[in-house]
Amino acid sequence: MSLINVANLTFAYEGSYNNIFEGVSFQIDTNWRLGFTGRNGRGKTTFLKLLLGKYDYSGTISSSVVFEYFPYEVSDTESFTIDVIREISPNALDWEIMRELSLLDVTDDVLYRQFFTLSKGEQTKALLAALFLKENSFLLIDEPTNHLDAMARMILSNYLKSKNGYILVSHDRAFLDNCVDHILAINKTNIEIQKGNFSSWWNNKELQDNFELAENEKRKKDINRLTAAAQRTSDWSDSVEKSKHGTTNSGSKLDKGFVGHKAAKMMKRSKSIEGRQQALIDEKSKLLKNIESSETLKIAPLRYHTNRLVELSDISISYGERVVCSDVSFTIDQGDRIALQGKNGCGKSSILKLICGEEIAHTGILRKNGSLKISYVSQDTKNLSGTLTDYAQFNCLDESLFKAILRKLDFSREQFERSLEDFSEGQKKKVLIAKSLCEQAHLYIWDEPLNYIDVLSRMQIETLLLEYQPTILFVEHDSAFCSNIANKIVQL
Repeated sequence: MSLINVANLTFAYEGSYNNIFEGVSFQIDTNWRLGFTGRNGRGKTTFLKLLLGKYDYSGTISSSVVFEYFPYEVSDTESFTIDVIREISPNALDWEIMRELSLLDVTDDVLYRQFFTLSKGEQTKALLAALFLKENSFLLIDEPTNHLDAMARMILSNYLKSKNGYILVSHDRAFLDNCVDHILAINKTNIEIQKGNFSSWWNNKELQDNFELAENEKRKKDINRLTAAAQRTSDWSDSVEKSKHGTTNSGSKLDKGFVGHKAAKMMKRSKSIEGRQQALIDEKSKLLKNIESSETLKIAPLRYHTNRLVELSDISISYGERVVCSDVSFTIDQGDRIALQGKNGCGKSSILKLICGEEIAHTGILRKNGSLKISYVSQDTKNLSGTLTDYAQFNCLDESLFKAILRKLDFSREQFERSLEDFSEGQKKKVLIAKSLCEQAHLYIWDEPLNYIDVLSRMQIETLLLEYQPTILFVEHDSAFCSNIANKIVQL
Protein backbone atom coordinates (compact mmCIF):
# COMPACT_ATOMS: atom_id res chain seq x y z
CA MET A 1 0.00 0.00 0.00
CA SER A 2 1.13 3.55 -0.73
CA LEU A 3 -0.54 6.93 -0.47
CA ILE A 4 -1.16 9.84 -2.79
CA ASN A 5 -0.94 13.00 -0.71
CA VAL A 6 -2.55 16.20 -1.96
CA ALA A 7 -1.76 19.24 0.19
CA ASN A 8 -3.05 22.80 -0.25
CA LEU A 9 -3.64 22.29 -3.99
CA THR A 10 -4.62 25.50 -5.81
CA PHE A 11 -5.08 25.74 -9.57
CA ALA A 12 -6.61 28.07 -12.15
CA TYR A 13 -6.32 28.03 -15.92
CA GLU A 14 -4.17 30.76 -17.43
CA GLY A 15 -6.22 33.89 -18.01
CA SER A 16 -8.99 32.78 -15.64
CA TYR A 17 -9.89 34.75 -12.51
CA ASN A 18 -11.56 31.76 -10.85
CA ASN A 19 -9.68 28.92 -9.18
CA ILE A 20 -10.73 25.40 -10.14
CA PHE A 21 -9.20 24.18 -6.85
CA GLU A 22 -8.29 26.30 -3.85
CA GLY A 23 -6.38 25.01 -0.83
CA VAL A 24 -7.49 21.40 -1.36
CA SER A 25 -5.96 18.66 0.83
CA PHE A 26 -6.70 14.91 1.07
CA GLN A 27 -5.12 11.44 0.85
CA ILE A 28 -5.81 8.51 -1.49
CA ASP A 29 -4.84 4.90 -0.80
CA THR A 30 -3.51 3.35 -4.01
CA ASN A 31 -5.35 0.07 -3.29
CA TRP A 32 -8.75 1.77 -3.48
CA ARG A 33 -11.26 1.44 -6.28
CA LEU A 34 -12.15 5.11 -6.25
CA GLY A 35 -15.21 6.49 -8.03
CA PHE A 36 -14.83 10.16 -9.01
CA THR A 37 -18.00 12.26 -9.27
CA GLY A 38 -19.05 15.90 -9.53
CA ARG A 39 -20.92 18.25 -11.83
CA ASN A 40 -19.62 18.99 -15.33
CA GLY A 41 -16.91 21.63 -15.42
CA ARG A 42 -15.92 21.19 -11.76
CA GLY A 43 -12.47 19.86 -12.66
CA LYS A 44 -12.50 16.05 -12.63
CA THR A 45 -10.44 15.66 -15.82
CA THR A 46 -8.34 18.67 -14.77
CA PHE A 47 -7.46 16.95 -11.50
CA LEU A 48 -6.41 13.78 -13.34
CA LYS A 49 -4.17 15.89 -15.58
CA LEU A 50 -2.67 17.60 -12.53
CA LEU A 51 -1.75 14.14 -11.21
CA LEU A 52 -0.09 13.49 -14.56
CA GLY A 53 1.91 16.72 -14.25
CA LYS A 54 0.28 18.35 -17.28
CA TYR A 55 -0.20 21.76 -15.61
CA ASP A 56 1.63 23.98 -13.11
CA TYR A 57 -0.12 24.41 -9.75
CA SER A 58 0.40 25.65 -6.19
CA GLY A 59 0.63 23.19 -3.30
CA THR A 60 1.96 19.65 -3.46
CA ILE A 61 0.98 16.28 -4.94
CA SER A 62 3.32 13.54 -3.70
CA SER A 63 3.30 9.82 -4.41
CA SER A 64 5.64 6.98 -5.21
CA VAL A 65 3.34 5.53 -7.91
CA VAL A 66 3.35 6.08 -11.67
CA PHE A 67 0.07 7.40 -13.09
CA GLU A 68 -1.46 6.00 -16.28
CA TYR A 69 -4.35 7.78 -18.04
CA PHE A 70 -7.26 6.34 -20.03
CA PRO A 71 -8.49 6.87 -22.75
CA TYR A 72 -5.40 6.41 -24.88
CA GLU A 73 -5.01 8.16 -28.20
CA VAL A 74 -4.26 5.65 -30.96
CA SER A 75 -2.03 7.32 -33.53
CA ASP A 76 -2.29 4.62 -36.20
CA THR A 77 -5.79 3.13 -36.31
CA GLU A 78 -4.85 1.01 -39.34
CA SER A 79 -2.52 -1.11 -37.17
CA PHE A 80 -3.63 -4.53 -35.97
CA THR A 81 -5.17 -4.43 -32.50
CA ILE A 82 -2.41 -6.68 -31.10
CA ASP A 83 0.18 -4.07 -32.18
CA VAL A 84 -1.83 -1.23 -30.59
CA ILE A 85 -1.93 -3.14 -27.29
CA ARG A 86 1.78 -4.01 -27.46
CA GLU A 87 2.68 -0.37 -28.07
CA ILE A 88 0.88 0.56 -24.84
CA SER A 89 2.08 -2.43 -22.79
CA PRO A 90 5.27 -3.70 -24.45
CA ASN A 91 6.08 -6.15 -21.63
CA ALA A 92 2.74 -7.99 -21.79
CA LEU A 93 2.83 -11.62 -22.91
CA ASP A 94 0.36 -12.96 -25.47
CA TRP A 95 -1.41 -15.16 -22.92
CA GLU A 96 -1.82 -12.17 -20.59
CA ILE A 97 -3.36 -10.11 -23.37
CA MET A 98 -5.79 -12.91 -24.24
CA ARG A 99 -6.66 -13.38 -20.56
CA GLU A 100 -7.64 -9.70 -20.14
CA LEU A 101 -9.67 -9.71 -23.37
CA SER A 102 -11.44 -12.88 -22.25
CA LEU A 103 -12.37 -11.22 -18.93
CA LEU A 104 -13.85 -8.37 -20.97
CA ASP A 105 -15.78 -10.81 -23.18
CA VAL A 106 -13.78 -9.93 -26.31
CA THR A 107 -12.85 -12.74 -28.70
CA ASP A 108 -9.23 -13.31 -29.71
CA ASP A 109 -9.93 -12.62 -33.39
CA VAL A 110 -10.03 -8.84 -32.75
CA LEU A 111 -6.26 -8.97 -32.16
CA TYR A 112 -5.64 -9.54 -35.85
CA ARG A 113 -8.15 -7.02 -37.16
CA GLN A 114 -7.21 -3.42 -37.95
CA PHE A 115 -8.10 -1.25 -35.00
CA PHE A 116 -10.43 1.06 -36.93
CA THR A 117 -12.63 -1.91 -37.93
CA LEU A 118 -13.52 -2.58 -34.28
CA SER A 119 -16.74 -1.19 -32.85
CA LYS A 120 -16.46 1.62 -30.29
CA GLY A 121 -17.13 -0.90 -27.54
CA GLU A 122 -14.47 -3.31 -28.79
CA GLN A 123 -11.94 -0.47 -29.06
CA THR A 124 -12.68 0.64 -25.49
CA LYS A 125 -12.29 -2.90 -24.15
CA ALA A 126 -9.05 -3.52 -26.06
CA LEU A 127 -7.53 -0.31 -24.69
CA LEU A 128 -8.71 -1.09 -21.14
CA ALA A 129 -7.06 -4.52 -21.42
CA ALA A 130 -3.83 -2.75 -22.40
CA LEU A 131 -4.26 -0.33 -19.48
CA PHE A 132 -4.57 -3.09 -16.87
CA LEU A 133 -1.52 -4.85 -18.29
CA LYS A 134 0.59 -1.89 -17.14
CA GLU A 135 2.48 -2.97 -14.02
CA ASN A 136 3.01 -0.87 -10.87
CA SER A 137 0.79 1.95 -12.09
CA PHE A 138 -2.12 3.80 -10.50
CA LEU A 139 -4.78 4.07 -13.18
CA LEU A 140 -6.77 7.19 -14.04
CA ILE A 141 -9.83 6.02 -15.99
CA ASP A 142 -11.83 8.89 -17.49
CA GLU A 143 -15.41 8.00 -18.50
CA PRO A 144 -14.87 4.57 -20.09
CA THR A 145 -18.61 3.80 -20.42
CA ASN A 146 -19.52 6.33 -23.11
CA HIS A 147 -20.87 4.54 -26.21
CA LEU A 148 -20.87 1.15 -24.43
CA ASP A 149 -24.18 -0.73 -24.52
CA ALA A 150 -25.83 -1.96 -21.32
CA MET A 151 -24.38 -5.48 -21.50
CA ALA A 152 -20.88 -4.14 -22.20
CA ARG A 153 -21.19 -1.82 -19.20
CA MET A 154 -22.12 -4.71 -16.94
CA ILE A 155 -19.15 -6.75 -18.18
CA LEU A 156 -16.80 -3.78 -17.73
CA SER A 157 -18.17 -3.02 -14.26
CA ASN A 158 -17.58 -6.62 -13.15
CA TYR A 159 -14.09 -6.49 -14.69
CA LEU A 160 -13.23 -3.32 -12.74
CA LYS A 161 -14.66 -4.87 -9.57
CA SER A 162 -12.02 -7.60 -9.84
CA LYS A 163 -9.20 -5.02 -10.01
CA ASN A 164 -7.94 -2.31 -7.65
CA GLY A 165 -5.74 0.77 -7.68
CA TYR A 166 -7.63 3.27 -9.83
CA ILE A 167 -9.69 6.45 -10.00
CA LEU A 168 -12.78 5.98 -12.16
CA VAL A 169 -14.69 8.97 -13.55
CA SER A 170 -18.24 7.93 -14.41
CA HIS A 171 -21.76 9.35 -14.16
CA ASP A 172 -23.50 5.98 -14.44
CA ARG A 173 -24.96 5.31 -10.99
CA ALA A 174 -25.48 1.54 -11.34
CA PHE A 175 -22.01 1.15 -12.91
CA LEU A 176 -20.30 2.93 -10.00
CA ASP A 177 -22.35 1.12 -7.38
CA ASN A 178 -21.12 -2.25 -8.62
CA CYS A 179 -17.39 -1.64 -8.85
CA VAL A 180 -16.07 1.09 -6.49
CA ASP A 181 -15.34 1.00 -2.76
CA HIS A 182 -14.72 4.75 -2.19
CA ILE A 183 -16.11 7.97 -3.66
CA LEU A 184 -14.09 11.11 -4.39
CA ALA A 185 -16.59 13.96 -4.85
CA ILE A 186 -15.92 17.49 -6.10
CA ASN A 187 -18.49 19.65 -4.33
CA LYS A 188 -19.11 23.37 -4.82
CA THR A 189 -16.61 24.42 -2.15
CA ASN A 190 -14.50 21.37 -1.32
CA ILE A 191 -13.40 17.85 -2.23
CA GLU A 192 -14.42 14.97 0.02
CA ILE A 193 -13.69 11.25 0.19
CA GLN A 194 -16.11 8.70 1.63
CA LYS A 195 -15.95 4.94 1.96
CA GLY A 196 -18.69 3.13 0.02
CA ASN A 197 -20.28 3.31 -3.42
CA PHE A 198 -22.19 6.05 -5.19
CA SER A 199 -25.57 5.28 -3.62
CA SER A 200 -24.19 5.35 -0.06
CA TRP A 201 -22.41 8.66 -0.79
CA TRP A 202 -25.56 10.14 -2.34
CA ASN A 203 -27.67 9.01 0.63
CA ASN A 204 -25.19 10.62 3.03
CA LYS A 205 -25.19 13.80 0.96
CA GLU A 206 -28.99 13.99 1.02
CA LEU A 207 -28.99 13.49 4.81
CA GLN A 208 -26.35 16.22 5.22
CA ASP A 209 -28.21 18.58 2.87
CA ASN A 210 -31.52 18.04 4.70
CA PHE A 211 -29.83 18.56 8.07
CA GLU A 212 -28.24 21.82 6.88
CA LEU A 213 -31.52 23.06 5.40
CA ALA A 214 -33.28 22.39 8.71
CA GLU A 215 -30.45 24.02 10.67
CA ASN A 216 -30.54 27.02 8.32
CA GLU A 217 -34.26 27.54 8.99
CA LYS A 218 -33.68 27.20 12.74
CA ARG A 219 -30.81 29.72 12.63
CA LYS A 220 -32.95 32.19 10.63
CA LYS A 221 -35.71 32.05 13.26
CA ASP A 222 -33.21 32.42 16.12
CA ILE A 223 -31.55 35.38 14.39
CA ASN A 224 -34.92 37.08 13.82
CA ARG A 225 -35.89 36.51 17.49
CA LEU A 226 -32.55 37.88 18.77
CA THR A 227 -32.74 40.83 16.37
CA ALA A 228 -36.13 41.78 17.82
CA ALA A 229 -34.89 41.25 21.41
CA ALA A 230 -31.77 43.37 20.80
CA GLN A 231 -33.90 46.15 19.37
CA ARG A 232 -36.29 46.08 22.36
CA THR A 233 -33.42 46.13 24.85
CA SER A 234 -31.74 48.99 22.98
CA ASP A 235 -35.00 50.95 22.97
CA TRP A 236 -35.43 50.36 26.72
CA SER A 237 -31.86 51.51 27.35
CA ASP A 238 -32.44 54.71 25.36
CA SER A 239 -35.70 55.34 27.19
CA VAL A 240 -34.09 54.89 30.64
CA GLU A 241 -31.13 57.06 29.66
CA LYS A 242 -33.47 59.89 28.66
CA SER A 243 -35.35 59.58 31.96
CA LYS A 244 -32.18 60.63 33.87
CA HIS A 245 -33.04 64.22 33.05
CA GLY A 246 -36.68 63.99 34.21
CA THR A 247 -38.56 63.64 37.50
CA THR A 248 -40.69 60.97 39.18
CA ASN A 249 -44.49 61.12 39.18
CA SER A 250 -44.41 62.62 42.69
CA GLY A 251 -42.22 65.48 41.49
CA SER A 252 -39.02 64.39 43.23
CA LYS A 253 -35.81 64.15 41.26
CA LEU A 254 -34.66 60.71 39.98
CA ASP A 255 -31.52 59.06 41.33
CA LYS A 256 -29.31 59.61 38.31
CA GLY A 257 -26.74 57.07 39.53
CA PHE A 258 -29.38 54.33 39.78
CA VAL A 259 -30.86 55.22 36.41
CA GLY A 260 -27.45 55.34 34.77
CA HIS A 261 -26.57 51.94 36.25
CA LYS A 262 -29.86 50.49 34.97
CA ALA A 263 -29.27 51.96 31.47
CA ALA A 264 -25.73 50.57 31.36
CA LYS A 265 -27.02 47.16 32.45
CA MET A 266 -29.60 47.17 29.67
CA MET A 267 -27.00 48.28 27.12
CA LYS A 268 -24.71 45.46 28.26
CA ARG A 269 -27.59 43.01 27.81
CA SER A 270 -28.24 44.43 24.33
CA LYS A 271 -24.57 43.96 23.40
CA SER A 272 -24.70 40.36 24.70
CA ILE A 273 -27.75 39.62 22.55
CA GLU A 274 -26.02 41.18 19.53
CA GLY A 275 -22.99 38.95 20.18
CA ARG A 276 -25.17 35.83 20.25
CA GLN A 277 -26.91 37.07 17.12
CA GLN A 278 -23.59 37.51 15.28
CA ALA A 279 -22.44 34.05 16.39
CA LEU A 280 -25.61 32.56 14.87
CA ILE A 281 -25.05 34.54 11.66
CA ASP A 282 -21.49 33.16 11.48
CA GLU A 283 -22.77 29.60 12.03
CA LYS A 284 -25.47 30.10 9.39
CA SER A 285 -22.90 31.29 6.85
CA LYS A 286 -21.16 27.90 7.08
CA LEU A 287 -24.31 26.04 6.03
CA LEU A 288 -25.63 25.29 2.52
CA LYS A 289 -22.30 25.92 0.78
CA ASN A 290 -22.41 22.52 -0.91
CA ILE A 291 -26.15 22.37 -1.58
CA GLU A 292 -26.40 21.78 -5.33
CA SER A 293 -28.93 23.88 -7.21
CA SER A 294 -31.27 21.60 -9.09
CA GLU A 295 -33.90 23.87 -10.55
CA THR A 296 -36.86 22.43 -12.42
CA LEU A 297 -36.48 22.28 -16.19
CA LYS A 298 -39.37 22.84 -18.60
CA ILE A 299 -40.29 21.58 -22.06
CA ALA A 300 -43.15 22.50 -24.40
CA PRO A 301 -44.25 19.39 -26.33
CA LEU A 302 -46.86 19.82 -29.04
CA ARG A 303 -50.00 17.70 -29.41
CA TYR A 304 -50.45 16.02 -32.78
CA HIS A 305 -53.82 15.63 -34.53
CA THR A 306 -53.58 11.83 -34.61
CA ASN A 307 -52.47 9.44 -31.89
CA ARG A 308 -50.00 7.53 -34.08
CA LEU A 309 -46.91 9.53 -35.01
CA VAL A 310 -44.56 7.02 -36.67
CA GLU A 311 -44.79 3.45 -37.91
CA LEU A 312 -41.90 1.26 -39.03
CA SER A 313 -42.63 -2.00 -40.82
CA ASP A 314 -39.91 -4.55 -41.69
CA ILE A 315 -37.15 -1.91 -41.91
CA SER A 316 -33.70 -3.20 -42.87
CA ILE A 317 -30.59 -1.02 -43.16
CA SER A 318 -27.27 -1.92 -44.77
CA TYR A 319 -24.01 -0.08 -45.37
CA GLY A 320 -22.49 -1.76 -48.41
CA GLU A 321 -22.47 -5.49 -47.70
CA ARG A 322 -22.81 -5.02 -43.92
CA VAL A 323 -26.36 -5.45 -42.65
CA VAL A 324 -26.75 -3.42 -39.44
CA CYS A 325 -30.39 -4.29 -38.73
CA SER A 326 -33.19 -6.19 -40.40
CA ASP A 327 -36.98 -6.58 -40.14
CA VAL A 328 -37.39 -3.83 -37.54
CA SER A 329 -41.05 -3.06 -36.80
CA PHE A 330 -42.54 -0.81 -34.11
CA THR A 331 -44.84 2.18 -33.71
CA ILE A 332 -44.58 5.50 -31.86
CA ASP A 333 -47.81 6.82 -30.38
CA GLN A 334 -48.36 10.03 -28.45
CA GLY A 335 -47.20 9.64 -24.84
CA ASP A 336 -44.72 6.86 -25.63
CA ARG A 337 -41.33 7.11 -23.95
CA ILE A 338 -39.47 4.45 -25.90
CA ALA A 339 -36.00 3.16 -25.07
CA LEU A 340 -34.40 1.71 -28.22
CA GLN A 341 -31.95 -0.93 -26.99
CA GLY A 342 -29.44 -3.36 -28.43
CA LYS A 343 -25.74 -4.07 -28.74
CA ASN A 344 -23.31 -1.56 -30.20
CA GLY A 345 -23.46 -1.60 -33.99
CA CYS A 346 -26.97 -3.06 -34.24
CA GLY A 347 -28.39 0.00 -36.02
CA LYS A 348 -29.97 2.07 -33.22
CA SER A 349 -28.55 5.41 -34.39
CA SER A 350 -29.36 4.55 -38.01
CA ILE A 351 -33.03 3.97 -37.09
CA LEU A 352 -33.16 7.33 -35.28
CA LYS A 353 -31.59 9.17 -38.22
CA LEU A 354 -33.96 7.49 -40.66
CA ILE A 355 -37.00 8.66 -38.66
CA CYS A 356 -35.49 12.17 -38.50
CA GLY A 357 -35.41 12.26 -42.32
CA GLU A 358 -31.78 11.53 -43.16
CA GLU A 359 -31.18 9.85 -46.54
CA ILE A 360 -30.34 6.32 -45.42
CA ALA A 361 -30.66 3.41 -47.82
CA HIS A 362 -33.21 0.96 -46.45
CA THR A 363 -35.92 -1.50 -47.32
CA GLY A 364 -39.29 -1.78 -45.63
CA ILE A 365 -41.88 0.89 -44.93
CA LEU A 366 -41.56 4.05 -42.81
CA ARG A 367 -44.81 5.98 -42.30
CA LYS A 368 -44.84 9.47 -40.77
CA ASN A 369 -46.73 12.66 -41.54
CA GLY A 370 -44.81 15.44 -43.26
CA SER A 371 -46.10 18.00 -40.72
CA LEU A 372 -44.61 16.08 -37.76
CA LYS A 373 -42.12 18.27 -35.86
CA ILE A 374 -39.11 16.38 -34.49
CA SER A 375 -36.42 17.65 -32.11
CA TYR A 376 -33.19 15.65 -32.39
CA VAL A 377 -30.21 15.34 -30.05
CA SER A 378 -27.20 13.74 -31.73
CA GLN A 379 -24.40 11.70 -30.17
CA ASP A 380 -21.92 13.92 -31.98
CA THR A 381 -20.67 17.21 -30.51
CA LYS A 382 -17.69 17.71 -32.83
CA ASN A 383 -19.31 20.45 -34.94
CA LEU A 384 -20.05 22.83 -32.06
CA SER A 385 -18.22 26.13 -32.50
CA GLY A 386 -18.52 29.85 -31.77
CA THR A 387 -20.26 31.31 -28.73
CA LEU A 388 -23.60 30.34 -27.23
CA THR A 389 -25.07 33.50 -28.75
CA ASP A 390 -23.83 32.45 -32.20
CA TYR A 391 -25.26 28.96 -31.68
CA ALA A 392 -28.65 30.27 -30.57
CA GLN A 393 -28.89 32.63 -33.55
CA PHE A 394 -27.83 29.97 -36.06
CA ASN A 395 -30.47 27.55 -34.73
CA CYS A 396 -33.20 30.23 -34.40
CA LEU A 397 -33.49 29.69 -30.63
CA ASP A 398 -34.86 32.09 -28.04
CA GLU A 399 -31.46 33.10 -26.63
CA SER A 400 -32.80 34.12 -23.22
CA LEU A 401 -34.65 30.83 -22.78
CA PHE A 402 -31.69 28.83 -24.11
CA LYS A 403 -29.26 30.42 -21.63
CA ALA A 404 -31.76 30.18 -18.77
CA ILE A 405 -31.94 26.40 -19.32
CA LEU A 406 -28.13 26.19 -19.33
CA ARG A 407 -28.02 28.17 -16.08
CA LYS A 408 -30.34 25.57 -14.55
CA LEU A 409 -27.94 22.90 -15.83
CA ASP A 410 -25.14 24.51 -13.76
CA PHE A 411 -23.56 26.80 -16.37
CA SER A 412 -21.92 29.90 -14.89
CA ARG A 413 -22.44 33.29 -16.53
CA GLU A 414 -18.71 33.37 -17.36
CA GLN A 415 -19.29 30.24 -19.47
CA PHE A 416 -21.56 32.23 -21.79
CA GLU A 417 -18.58 34.24 -23.06
CA ARG A 418 -16.37 31.26 -23.87
CA SER A 419 -16.11 29.43 -27.17
CA LEU A 420 -18.00 26.14 -27.45
CA GLU A 421 -14.77 24.44 -28.53
CA ASP A 422 -13.41 25.08 -25.01
CA PHE A 423 -16.37 23.44 -23.25
CA SER A 424 -16.01 20.06 -21.55
CA GLU A 425 -17.73 17.16 -23.30
CA GLY A 426 -20.47 17.18 -20.68
CA GLN A 427 -21.09 20.89 -21.22
CA LYS A 428 -21.30 20.34 -24.99
CA LYS A 429 -23.96 17.66 -24.47
CA LYS A 430 -25.88 20.08 -22.26
CA VAL A 431 -25.86 22.61 -25.11
CA LEU A 432 -27.52 20.02 -27.39
CA ILE A 433 -30.09 19.11 -24.72
CA ALA A 434 -30.86 22.77 -23.98
CA LYS A 435 -31.44 23.36 -27.70
CA SER A 436 -33.92 20.47 -27.77
CA LEU A 437 -35.73 21.76 -24.66
CA CYS A 438 -36.14 25.14 -26.42
CA GLU A 439 -37.83 23.52 -29.41
CA GLN A 440 -41.54 22.82 -29.56
CA ALA A 441 -41.98 19.39 -31.10
CA HIS A 442 -44.38 16.50 -31.40
CA LEU A 443 -41.58 13.95 -31.04
CA TYR A 444 -38.22 14.18 -29.30
CA ILE A 445 -35.48 11.85 -30.55
CA TRP A 446 -32.37 11.69 -28.36
CA ASP A 447 -29.32 9.59 -29.25
CA GLU A 448 -27.25 8.81 -26.13
CA PRO A 449 -28.06 12.21 -24.58
CA LEU A 450 -26.40 11.46 -21.24
CA ASN A 451 -22.85 10.74 -22.45
CA TYR A 452 -20.54 12.82 -20.20
CA ILE A 453 -23.54 14.39 -18.36
CA ASP A 454 -23.17 14.59 -14.56
CA VAL A 455 -25.49 12.66 -12.25
CA LEU A 456 -27.37 15.66 -10.86
CA SER A 457 -28.22 16.87 -14.36
CA ARG A 458 -29.36 13.33 -15.27
CA MET A 459 -31.76 13.48 -12.34
CA GLN A 460 -33.01 16.92 -13.45
CA ILE A 461 -33.70 15.54 -16.93
CA GLU A 462 -35.49 12.50 -15.47
CA THR A 463 -37.74 14.79 -13.40
CA LEU A 464 -38.50 16.89 -16.50
CA LEU A 465 -39.47 13.90 -18.65
CA LEU A 466 -41.66 12.38 -15.93
CA GLU A 467 -43.43 15.69 -15.23
CA TYR A 468 -44.13 16.82 -18.83
CA GLN A 469 -44.27 13.34 -20.40
CA PRO A 470 -43.30 14.32 -23.96
CA THR A 471 -43.34 11.68 -26.66
CA ILE A 472 -39.72 10.58 -26.87
CA LEU A 473 -37.66 7.89 -28.59
CA PHE A 474 -34.20 7.57 -27.09
CA VAL A 475 -31.06 5.46 -27.04
CA GLU A 476 -29.38 5.47 -23.63
CA HIS A 477 -27.22 2.91 -21.83
CA ASP A 478 -27.66 4.33 -18.31
CA SER A 479 -29.77 1.53 -16.81
CA ALA A 480 -31.13 3.70 -13.97
CA PHE A 481 -32.31 6.37 -16.44
CA CYS A 482 -33.96 3.81 -18.73
CA SER A 483 -35.69 2.11 -15.82
CA ASN A 484 -37.04 5.43 -14.53
CA ILE A 485 -38.14 6.91 -17.88
CA ALA A 486 -39.12 4.28 -20.45
CA ASN A 487 -42.72 3.09 -20.60
CA LYS A 488 -41.92 0.98 -23.67
CA ILE A 489 -38.75 -0.84 -24.79
CA VAL A 490 -37.87 -1.81 -28.35
CA GLN A 491 -35.05 -4.35 -28.46
CA LEU A 492 -33.06 -4.63 -31.71
